[in-house]
Amino acid sequence: MDKDRTAPAKERLVVIGNGMAGCRAVEEVIARDPARFDVTIFGAEPRVNYNRIMLSPVLAGEKTFEDIVINGEDWYAENGITLVSGDPVVAIDRATQTVVAKSGRVEPYDRLLIATGSDPFIIPVPGKDLAGVVTFRDLDDVDRMLTAAEKGGSAVVIGGGLLGLEAAHGLSLRGMKVTVVHLMPTLMERQLDEAAGYLLKTELERRGQTIVTGGDTAEILGKDGRVSAVKLKDGREFAADIVVMAVGIRPGTSLAKAAGLEVERGIIVDDHMVTSDPAIMAVGECVQHRGACYGLVAPLWDMCRALADAACENPSGYEGSVTSTKLKVSGIDLFSAGDFSGGDGAEDIVMRDASRGVYKRVLVKDNKLVGAVLYGDTADGNWYFDLLKKGEDISDIREALIFGQAFASGGARLDPNAAVAALSDDAEICGCNGVSKAKVVETINAGACSLDAVRSTCKASASCGSCTGLVERLLALTLGSEVQSGPKTMCKCTSFSHEDVRRLILEKSLRSIPQAMQELHWTTPDGCSSCRPALNYYLLCAWPGEYEDDQKSRFVNERLHANIQKDGTYSVVPRMWGGLTNPRELRAIADVVEKYNAPMVKVTGGQRLDIFGIRKEDLPAVWADLNAAGMVSGHAYGKSLRTVKTCVGSEWCRFGTQDSTGLGVKLERMTWGSWMPHKFKIAVSGCPRNCAEATIKDFGVVCVDSGYELHVGGNGGIKVRATDLLCKVTTEAEAMDICAAFIQLYREQAHYLERTAPWIERVGLDQVKAGLFEDPESVKRLAARFRYSQTFCQTDPWAERVAGKDADLHQHLAEVRPIEVESA
Repeated sequence: MDKDRTAPAKERLVVIGNGMAGCRAVEEVIARDPARFDVTIFGAEPRVNYNRIMLSPVLAGEKTFEDIVINGEDWYAENGITLVSGDPVVAIDRATQTVVAKSGRVEPYDRLLIATGSDPFIIPVPGKDLAGVVTFRDLDDVDRMLTAAEKGGSAVVIGGGLLGLEAAHGLSLRGMKVTVVHLMPTLMERQLDEAAGYLLKTELERRGQTIVTGGDTAEILGKDGRVSAVKLKDGREFAADIVVMAVGIRPGTSLAKAAGLEVERGIIVDDHMVTSDPAIMAVGECVQHRGACYGLVAPLWDMCRALADAACENPSGYEGSVTSTKLKVSGIDLFSAGDFSGGDGAEDIVMRDASRGVYKRVLVKDNKLVGAVLYGDTADGNWYFDLLKKGEDISDIREALIFGQAFASGGARLDPNAAVAALSDDAEICGCNGVSKAKVVETINAGACSLDAVRSTCKASASCGSCTGLVERLLALTLGSEVQSGPKTMCKCTSFSHEDVRRLILEKSLRSIPQAMQELHWTTPDGCSSCRPALNYYLLCAWPGEYEDDQKSRFVNERLHANIQKDGTYSVVPRMWGGLTNPRELRAIADVVEKYNAPMVKVTGGQRLDIFGIRKEDLPAVWADLNAAGMVSGHAYGKSLRTVKTCVGSEWCRFGTQDSTGLGVKLERMTWGSWMPHKFKIAVSGCPRNCAEATIKDFGVVCVDSGYELHVGGNGGIKVRATDLLCKVTTEAEAMDICAAFIQLYREQAHYLERTAPWIERVGLDQVKAGLFEDPESVKRLAARFRYSQTFCQTDPWAERVAGKDADLHQHLAEVRPIEVESA
């Protein structure tokens, strides 16, 4: 206690700006001396720190806000940081060393860090203040664009630079008709030469955007106080329901100017990021260092490291940055770094591959790489950037330089891992988060053995993902076979695994597909053909009787309740309980075959009759005729119970030990109509001779003198798998209860489209047995849940369709192209 009372008070560090620069500087300081400062951060936005350079994927629907959060509330709490969000600082009093917030809050400081970023430049044209004119700098801007996109219509983006093109891409993906108006003759003229700019313009136009280069905006037209069009000085007009100003940025210097700090274009700082006031530091887009202001993220990380070194009395100094650029537009590979303007003494080396849409240009001066522009193939971008930053002599590889690292290293097939190994320790791996190769390797050696672990520890590959391949190769180089793979996600639309989705549906009480996608941060607006059927099943399983089955999310055979064949006709399979039939059913089948000219009737392996060659328009009539004979759908198309195969058992066979046929009928009547992760087959053999092949079924019963052996996890398909013995019971009632419980356990735990065989191989038979038998009441509970769900499932879809249920939807679904046809 005495030690605590005599310990010196921490210095008070106040940070103006809760963005990427301010928080990264604090992170760097904490990494060096976590006990040095008592930190308070003021943020203008009412939210935690997030990655602004990932706003484009949020606008495009590829990420959510939660995906781009850098530091959540837990980070502030764990590090004892006071966050004052939504309350921007409006004044700095250098005499009293205090800052004043908009709310009136006064905060004293010993050291002050200004990280106010930049302000968007608004071109001073008539109409700039109309409703519907927005910028693209923060999440509120994205929200405004998303609101506009919900209504559809037209968008005009003024500015064909990096941000403007990313905004145009996002709005286009959201369904708007987009026009980009750019003053200069070349898109992204600061990063691209004319040739690469032409290729980029051509690709964007191919995607449906209108690109106007050399377009000088004269006026923004409006109607009733809201934007309606953009007029150019040459008289052309472009309709607009929203106008995005993305013509450039200016350092945010107003606070510093008002406080009397030295300011030119930006806040003047020295190599240690200290301003003209020794107690005040500044970092990021708001500063000017050695005459340069930077609008890209990479220099920011270098500044923050230099600032933290100086603040913790280990000054290293910032000497400026060489920058590189990548465009975050899906499907367009573009990289630019250094100076590509040419000039005296500079040599151009160019490679064009028109058929592949590839253009590469490197500039060499005094045997050093000074600039690079890559379009269509950017795999060597990191290598070129490393050569450029280091200023290495490239005379030995001059002739092969344009062909990339593989050729320059002496072979056309350089091992990708060897290429990464050849990168220097300070080579930048993750530009979004400023992570070097050495930092990634250090993180791996410290125990991060998987991609997810690296992402969560040092943030490499945690943002745009373009460096994921490099990180994976570093994992392979560092750990070899000890690399751990992370959980497999449901599909590309989500970062959640099947288990996560099933758990969260219950925990969050999610009861519809749109709600699940919203709450679980789906990266696509409507999912895909992989996740929609899975979500539909998981919700159906979780909320029997409450969730309304979504026909649009089913495979084509399940939507049409028949099996589509290669000639476009369908096969129809009526259910025959336990493989039994009677004269009435056989006559009805014969009548259907003749009436609808079915070319073939086939006895199936599941002891049923399959009627082939039924035309789509005849399906409802066929169903009605079979219904009239008391027959229902055999679900030969469904992720559900297919068949219960039986032998004649003790009633007729001299070897039979139990009534296998009777038990098979009871099991089928209990389980038919149930939706499952995949198709499910049952068989009951009357003796160990196993004529019904019960030991290659999902659930098999082998009758013996003492009762019943219950088997699970068999498969007679491409990969044959014999069943595992689950248990032995003495009565039919026990066999039926355990069958119901096993099916429910499978329904609740398996991944969608996972048969019982791979499910059991994945989780292990012991876990299945534990789920059924570890608790004496488990079988009873699981069986009760299954039977309850069956009260909502055992309705014949043929009869419902004949009665007109979902007739309009069914007609629409019958006409659309199948999302997938899964074989029976």
